[in-house]
Amino acid sequence: MSKLFFLAAGGTGGHLFPAYALAQELNRRGHTVDLVTDMRGDRYGSDFPARHTHRIAAATFKGLSAQSIMAGLKLMRGVASSYRLIGQHKPAAILGFGGYPTFPPLMAAKFRKVPSAVHEANAVMGRANRALAPHATAIATSFENTKLLDKIDPVKIRITGNPVRDNVIALAGKPYQPSGPSDEFRLVVFGGSQGARYFSDAVPPAILRLPPELRQRLTIVQQCREEDMERVRAAYEANSVRANLASFFTDLPEQMAAAHLVIGRSGASSVSELAVLGRPSFLVPLPHALDNDQLRNATQLADAGGAWCVEQSTLDEETLAARLEEVMTSPEILAIAARSAAGQGRPDAVERLADLAEQLAAGAVQAESGV
Repeated sequence: MSKLFFLAAGGTGGHLFPAYALAQELNRRGHTVDLVTDMRGDRYGSDFPARHTHRIAAATFKGLSAQSIMAGLKLMRGVASSYRLIGQHKPAAILGFGGYPTFPPLMAAKFRKVPSAVHEANAVMGRANRALAPHATAIATSFENTKLLDKIDPVKIRITGNPVRDNVIALAGKPYQPSGPSDEFRLVVFGGSQGARYFSDAVPPAILRLPPELRQRLTIVQQCREEDMERVRAAYEANSVRANLASFFTDLPEQMAAAHLVIGRSGASSVSELAVLGRPSFLVPLPHALDNDQLRNATQLADAGGAWCVEQSTLDEETLAARLEEVMTSPEILAIAARSAAGQGRPDAVERLADLAEQLAAGAVQAESGV
């Protein structure tokens, strides 16, 4: 029987992409999806697979200050508008994916007695999700060892994994093909809005330190900010390095699947996609990230042998060049890491989360066991 689900998510890709994947799966099952987000999230709303995108007031709350009081008032307005929205549309269940735009609709769901769940993509429970967890019907996690869950009733917790989009799942299982001593070596570099500048500064000098015979093998796909594009392109062209540069790649999953090595940040979606694709990576966590979630995400995959976690403070151009030379001349190292990464992938995460959504709508979650 078709049901209406509200999916609530903050305005970053790390929050929107898992929600996007769940919306695709719920649509396949014959359900209807509405997206609830803030003004930032609306930039994704034009292609989000939802019937409607509802924009609500939201703000980040940090401690006690005049700014935080204003943020609190804004969140209260968001709760009031979410309460009216739920009364008007009567969703069967609401699932939140983190960020403070998730707070108003899930709190309103509690007041309306609508079943709800929060999904935590990272290996550390985010602050908005921690605030919502006591009020949610269920909590879905991506990692078995999610930090800051110790005070949560374990009967609420479901380990689903982090949903990835259809175009990533379609590439899952594609064999990793090592690059031989004289073969092309495809390197993909991306960092999102908070990482592209760093990689534009760090990667080209490291590439130029490589021996000429290794540089000649390289084909680089790299995300760059518009203001950095020309200087990065000039550095590669001056040394005859093949490079495809863009500020955004619509086919990034395909590029990663074709890569021999990926260099990137360790946001939850990136780590999940690398694991589902089974591709080795150098992960450089965003320094000073809230709750150090990126470091913990990277460590989880690195501990399994599927990646190398390298903190930015220790990664100079000489160190990066040495690491690149090591793996380019030892393809078996990358092949082992690719297999280990694939062993951590959860291509069925979206199905498991959709199952949970249907159980919520049916009022069946509380009757289930914990994990």
